[in-house]
Amino acid sequence: MTVAQEIKVTGHPTPPATFSGMVTDAEHNPLAGVSVNVKGTSKGTSTDPHGRFSIQAYEHDILVFSMIGYTSQSIEANKSFLEVTLSLSTQNMDEVVVVGYGSMKRADVATAIASVKPEKFNNAGNRDVRSLLEGKVAGLTVTRTEGSSPTSGVAIQLRGVVSINGSQSPLMVIDGIPGGNADLLRAEDIESIEVLKDGSAAAIYGSSANAGVILITTKRGQSGAPTIEYSSFVNRHYQTNTPRFLTADEYRSAMADLGYSASAYDRGGNTNMYQEILNKDNISHSHDLSVSGGNEKTVYRASVYYNNLEGIGKANEREQYGARMSLESKAYDDKLTFQSNLATNYNNMNMLGDEGWEAASRANPTNPMYNEDGSFYEDLSSDENKYARLFQQKYDRIQQTSSLDAKLIFEPLKDLKFSAFGSIQRDDQKNNKYYDKDSRTSINSYNGNGYAYKSSYLNTQYAFEPTIDYKYDLQDHHLSAVLGYSYRYQVEESFDATNYGFLNDANEENDIGSGSYLVDGKAGMSSSKEDQTLIAFFGRINYVYKDRYVLQTSLRREGSSKFGANNKWGNFPAVSFAWNVNNETFMRNISSTLSTLKLRVGYGVTGNSGIDPYQSMSTIGTGGYYLTDEGTWVQTYGPNKNPNPNLKWETKKEWNLGVDFGLLANRISGTIDLYRRKTDDLLLTGVTSAIPANIISTYTTNIGTISSKGIELTINTIPYSNEHFTWKADLLGSYTFSNTLDKFSNNAADYLEYGSIGGYGALGNAIRMYEGSNIGDFFGKRFAGFDENGEWLFYNAAGEKVSGSAITDQDKTVIGNGAPKYYLSFANYFQYKQFDLTIAFRGKFKFDVLNRQKMAYGNLKTLSSGYNVLKEAINDGLNASYQYSDYFLENGDFVKLDNLTLGYTLKQHNPKIPRTRLFVTARDLFTITGYSGENPEVDDTGLAPGLASYVSTPVTRNFTIGLNVQF
Repeated sequence: MTVAQEIKVTGHPTPPATFSGMVTDAEHNPLAGVSVNVKGTSKGTSTDPHGRFSIQAYEHDILVFSMIGYTSQSIEANKSFLEVTLSLSTQNMDEVVVVGYGSMKRADVATAIASVKPEKFNNAGNRDVRSLLEGKVAGLTVTRTEGSSPTSGVAIQLRGVVSINGSQSPLMVIDGIPGGNADLLRAEDIESIEVLKDGSAAAIYGSSANAGVILITTKRGQSGAPTIEYSSFVNRHYQTNTPRFLTADEYRSAMADLGYSASAYDRGGNTNMYQEILNKDNISHSHDLSVSGGNEKTVYRASVYYNNLEGIGKANEREQYGARMSLESKAYDDKLTFQSNLATNYNNMNMLGDEGWEAASRANPTNPMYNEDGSFYEDLSSDENKYARLFQQKYDRIQQTSSLDAKLIFEPLKDLKFSAFGSIQRDDQKNNKYYDKDSRTSINSYNGNGYAYKSSYLNTQYAFEPTIDYKYDLQDHHLSAVLGYSYRYQVEESFDATNYGFLNDANEENDIGSGSYLVDGKAGMSSSKEDQTLIAFFGRINYVYKDRYVLQTSLRREGSSKFGANNKWGNFPAVSFAWNVNNETFMRNISSTLSTLKLRVGYGVTGNSGIDPYQSMSTIGTGGYYLTDEGTWVQTYGPNKNPNPNLKWETKKEWNLGVDFGLLANRISGTIDLYRRKTDDLLLTGVTSAIPANIISTYTTNIGTISSKGIELTINTIPYSNEHFTWKADLLGSYTFSNTLDKFSNNAADYLEYGSIGGYGALGNAIRMYEGSNIGDFFGKRFAGFDENGEWLFYNAAGEKVSGSAITDQDKTVIGNGAPKYYLSFANYFQYKQFDLTIAFRGKFKFDVLNRQKMAYGNLKTLSSGYNVLKEAINDGLNASYQYSDYFLENGDFVKLDNLTLGYTLKQHNPKIPRTRLFVTARDLFTITGYSGENPEVDDTGLAPGLASYVSTPVTRNFTIGLNVQF
């Protein structure tokens, strides 16, 4: 908002008087609810429904008139009746958003793009910055699959499943670097995040953009005096919703009821192994320091950080530090601009505590923790002692990630720019494992001789992208265009070695060659290296007429080394049109009510090359060893992959129809997007090939079509606002009409299966996909009750009740679906003077969860095997064979209080005192659900959604205390 020129008054020679008046919009319609304040005082009022106001003030005082969606005005109180006109603010439409290879005014965008600024981030000690988008973009699913574990990331998906073997996650572009690494980002360094949701927006990125694009822009320096900013937080996780397994006494009673003698199961102890491996004293802390500044020629920003994050499990932590620096400098009469970013991150992770929750839960609770001699007790008939493992094993990962990019811009004419962008990104990982000689795994698997493992992985990505930008304005015509070339090269290398047979544990894996199995020829060693190249030519034209009609077209022609000789190249066109209806003359009379109305339609084609390299080529690899006549063993080589010269791109074609709207001077604004997308020529590996026409039994080919349809809604409101108090509320929702496998052709089978059930009973896979089926369909038996012996009965295809052994594959059917149909989030932002409060809810609806915990541990048959079970197994009395059916499917609908943040910003009475904000945040305070398991928020992305873990990483409530100081 802007404020008109003000007149400074230092005294009041006359007593206060009453000033009244009327406030109208540009069309002379009265405005109700306009705040009227006497500048520099606490006096204030607001206009009535007729736009009228009355206020006590001194003559020549400055009256400030403000209203959300309008440009503020400051008027001198120099007559008894004041007539004030407020004009609509163009702030929303003038907002600049980042698009592929450039930026545009929001009004000139004809595609579906969502923008998220830092003040809306879901920020509370997140390790992965993609969690900042949780519940912030309609249609974007972000799931923390491993809860509070600092060594895991998130699952992310936009507008449903678009591929089988190809990439499912959106392309991430950080400051222009395609495929940017999220580990190099901190929330404090991010300026904005844009999500290119539809095909017409993403098509300019071609085959990398099938699943959408996330553009992240980091902060840059500003001209002026240096600014120093320090941010810090302390975080703690509290475990909640513990799975209710039997205590030692309950276990003894249950085993006795089953007829077992105490000598068969009672070890005399009382141990809750699950509680023993919890890190109840976990503390995470983070520190970030940045400095920025510059002058009219050169600006800079640099930041350094350190954090130590502990999970809810023992031996599960991540210590990391890093730095980021950006520089921008102008020369040659501002015609030449140099921009550069350098970022690096070093982290040391303890991965040992990432697993073990199921084994700890099912352990015999009568097992003691220690033997009489103080050594760890091991139940040789069951799993290893998961607490002992924390002291006897090691699993560390050391990772260093770095990126460097530079851009040179030459602007010989005002609206003509030549740019050259280059980047390199490097991800270096080293894994180290060691099992002590006296560890259970070493004894069982390596004859008590210890085990050592070392591996390394290096991924290096190069990019070079020169572009030409041109703008042309002539009266009502505005044209902008970009033309470019893209070259990307990626190389991956890996190495690993294993050995065992160590004399002692002194050097662990650091002297891996000292193991005796190397001499015996039984040690393991392997390495690999592969590369891929992607080149493209691309262009985009954006035309705007009278700020009303927008036409945007783009084309990318791309070639990939991954595909067959007959299909190396693909074309990815896009076209979109927008009509800014609110700029039409016939809208003037209702502009105060319908302040923004924009209609959009777009069509775009994107591709998918997310498969391993060399899938189209005939390659050779190692086979067995051959004994020569001389008595020596020689390594053999032979073909290991069939060629497919016709292997080609997956191609997604997408239509998007959108409406952007604003009501009551944009106090209510939002977007509605309706989309239909279809991916043809799905890539699939492992397809059966004919022999002897081929040498190998399988190959990679294109096999079918996936489609999805849905609608997305975003509503941003300002229910109330005055000088001291503001309430903003955002509602986001999406509904998936369908996400189906429309076509499928495979020589070996009529369907694909996903979601291995695992566990007990060799139950196979839970999810089946066949032509015409929905993604995420659970396929299995229909529960019909129990017989007189307590065994299962199921319905066959004829509707008859039969035993489980009588059920054939023809009797099975779709019994549920694990992909939510509805996603909703509702966030409220309150500001009262120096206080701010955020209350955010999030929910998922109309989906099923396969409760595998109940399937395995709600059955007394498991107790008979010596494992612990859930208390409900005793209450329900289920004692039957292991079966997979709709009996174990539950409604997964839930609503959770996702984020509750209270902050206070210290009032600055002195400009020399730094701006300081304190805040406290609680995440996942409660969940409302009918699901009986640990957590209904299971991974709902990909091809196997809705499968709950047997025992998951513990569900937690997270509390954070933070500080931000700006000098």
